[in-house]
Parts: sequence; C-alpha cells; structure tokens
Amino acid sequence: MGSFLLVGILLAVGLCAVFAAIGWAWGAAASTRRLAAGGCMWSGAFAAAVLLTSLAPQRGLADASEATDAGWALALSLLLPLVPACLAAALVPGDRRLPSDAPVAAGAARAVLHDGERAAWFRRAAGGPGLAVAAVAILITTVLAVVLETWAMLVVPALLAGLFAAMFAFTVRVDATGLTVRSVLGWPGTHVPADEVVVASVTDVSPLAEFGGWGWRVGPGGRVGVVLRRGESLLVERTGGRSLVVTVDDAASAAGLLNTLADRARATG
Repeated sequence: MGSFLLVGILLAVGLCAVFAAIGWAWGAAASTRRLAAGGCMWSGAFAAAVLLTSLAPQRGLADASEATDAGWALALSLLLPLVPACLAAALVPGDRRLPSDAPVAAGAARAVLHDGERAAWFRRAAGGPGLAVAAVAILITTVLAVVLETWAMLVVPALLAGLFAAMFAFTVRVDATGLTVRSVLGWPGTHVPADEVVVASVTDVSPLAEFGGWGWRVGPGGRVGVVLRRGESLLVERTGGRSLVVTVDDAASAAGLLNTLADRARATG
C-alpha cells in the first residue's frame, strides 16, 4: 500500500514538474502556458483519481484479488481530470497585444500589391507520418480493450481518435488581419495579427529533431509548431520573442504576402 501511494505521488509530482518547466521556460505564447496549466491540473487529478479508484474497491477486503474489475475506474480516471484541466487552461490569460511600429526587414520577401488592392492566401495542411502513429496507437488500445474484455477502456481509443483528428488537419489563412491557423474541428487554433509580425520567411523543419514529434508542438525556446511533416514550412517571428512554424505547401507565397500586409498594417495603424 505504501509503495503504491509513493509511486502515485511521485508520478503526479514528476508530471506536474515537467509541465511547469515547459510553461516557465518556453511559455512565451499563451497556447503553451495553457498547455502547461492544463497538463499540471490533469496530472495531479489523474494520479489522485487512479489512487482513489484503485484502492476504494479493495476497502474491507481480506484479499485484494477479490476486488472488482478496475477497467471502468481507469476510464473515469482518464476522463474526469479533463474537466479541471480544461478549466485551468481557460483561465490562463491570452497573449497581450504587442503591435510593432518597426518596419519589416527590407530584405524580406514581399508580394506585389498595388494601392487599394486586396489579397488573401489559403491552404490546408493535413496528413503526414503522425497519422500512421495515430492509427497504430488507436489500433493497439482497441485490441487491448477487446482482448482483456475491459470494455470501459474503449474510451481510450475514442479519445485518441478525437485528439488526432484535431491535431492532423489544419486550415492556414493569410489576409489583412494577419495569419490564422486553425484545426478543421475548430480547436486548437491561433491568430497572429498583421501588426505583430516582425518577419515571415520560409524554413525547413525536422519534426522529430526540432519538436519531438508531429501535431501541435512546442519546441526549444518556446517556438510553437503546427508540424505535420518535414520540409518546407512557414516561419512567422512576432513581437514578444514569439514565433510560429507551420508545415504547409507554398510557404513562400504566404510569407511574401504576410510581410506585405504587415507593412500595410503599420502604415494604417
């Protein structure tokens, strides 16, 4: 009993420490701080729920093996902590508005727009190797739930399916308001106002080396990445020391237009 409690406490403290470190060291963007707050809350609540639902069925029993099946308990332990985690993330303030008066670098690529001419750029970023990883994870958790006849645990692949659907298909738009990146399911998403764009450019991204995987990621230095594949990507450096990377086709056109619209935003602001 004592060892079980100790492992649970160490697990909660360790996970909370990891998320807190991410928020502290790399929390330049509100999305990262929200991830850190939600992760800390979920980790603590998950560890507490696992301890409670594992030990409660054993109360009063002479032999712990007589306890009822804990499949439903583990499912609840995964689901219920999402409520306080989402609340904690929602309470984290968004990014402060930090418009810039400094011009976009003279050497940055620009699109040619005449006075009064309007333009927008739109692409969809989807798929990539992460989908294969997602499919394997969903398949394994489904097979385990069926083989072990722990039907409550089917909630795990269902949650994974929803999470991966949100993380591996995004719309990317550049217009007069700036850059908008949003999951096709509506969440997660982010917006970079045109007057906060320091410079937009094209970069080459290696998901595993720079972000540790695929999807909505946080990299060293607090760089936020919507990383679905390796290769050509749009890099937007913004005020406040923040930056955003999006793996998307035709990134050069997006960067040029965004720089031009950022110039306009400063001129009219």
